[in-house]
Amino acid sequence: MVKKILWELLAGTKGGINRARIIDVLKRRPYNANQLAEILSLNYKTIKYHIEILEEKDIITSTGRGYGALYFLSDKMEANFNTFLQIWLEFRRSDAEIYYIDNEMPNNVPLELIH
Repeated sequence: MVKKILWELLAGTKGGINRARIIDVLKRRPYNANQLAEILSLNYKTIKYHIEILEEKDIITSTGRGYGALYFLSDKMEANFNTFLQIWLEFRRSDAEIYYIDNEMPNNVPLELIH
């Protein structure tokens, strides 16, 4: 179940990279939304949007509401962190294979493959 949720959150949407970055940072220690925005060089509203999604899916949890609320990985996420790492590795590898052949970018990349 967690594996499906993580695939959806990371690989299923454009915001997956930012959500993965939030999960990665929160693995080290808790932060509030403002601190996350600063660390990840993202807009505060963007962070709040992704936090809301991650909380809905029980990936992260908070100490409360409001400006000073600290965010942590949920117990479920902590228990499944290796699954997150496997999915993230697979997602990034499949993305990289589109652009790189033998660790070099091909000269003629079709325009439809460039994001």
